[in-house]
Amino acid sequence: MNTAPRRSTPTLNIIGAGRVGRTLGRLWQDAGVFTLGDVAARSAASARAAVAFIGAGRATHSLTGLAPADVYLLSVPDREIAATARIIAAQPGLPEKAIAVHCSGALASQELAALGALGWRVASAHPALSFADPERAVAQFSGCLCGLEGDSEARALLGGVFTGIGARCFELAAEHKLLYHAGSVFASNFTTVLLDVALRAYRESGLDDATAMALLEPLVRNAIDNSLRLGPAAALTGPAARGDTELVARQAQAVARWDSLAADAYRPLSTLATRLAARSKR
Repeated sequence: MNTAPRRSTPTLNIIGAGRVGRTLGRLWQDAGVFTLGDVAARSAASARAAVAFIGAGRATHSLTGLAPADVYLLSVPDREIAATARIIAAQPGLPEKAIAVHCSGALASQELAALGALGWRVASAHPALSFADPERAVAQFSGCLCGLEGDSEARALLGGVFTGIGARCFELAAEHKLLYHAGSVFASNFTTVLLDVALRAYRESGLDDATAMALLEPLVRNAIDNSLRLGPAAALTGPAARGDTELVARQAQAVARWDSLAADAYRPLSTLATRLAARSKR
């Protein structure tokens, strides 16, 4: 294997030019913390679009013939991380030492074991931000919390380059990543799901969309603001918080007549609400 040339600014290859890869590439390019190398995507068109968004790099749609780099960012779906690492590890001309990192919130750096076996340092970095819109993510990134896990040398470099684009970094243990990420799923993804259930229940009750949204917005904003300001236990309201078990049971029946799956969610959520109310009283 060849040794990658060392520069004052480390070189970066991005494998997977989706929303996360594009956002981080753009931020790092603008901050000058990396020299962009190859940007790989499934298609040539996607790779070119990513390079255009980032403003630097060489577009490629193949993992064969990647230029050596100091850091390899695997910005691919969770289910593809380990397989992508194995494909890269099988390529000729790799540097003897490099850092490989993926951005999964749920999976640990062990997914990159094939590259670790080459003597590379491996890590995971999870910026806790929505990347649905890369332009918006770039604008909102400053102050983003970023969980780092993996080899100490890799974490040290990542701490520097993420701090360099405005992130606030903290360390994660590999064995806790799944539970940590579940917390983010509850906070973000399930909140979105519950808002959809609420809107559908309003519509089923005969409300038009404008009225439903007008009802939803202040309830959600107040619930979130109070929970963040006072803590969830103090912010909780509703029949479970009041201990009105009869109303909870009747409401569960009404929900079940409308949507059995929503009822399956309503019952355990009401139990969790009752438990939270008990904690508040204690």
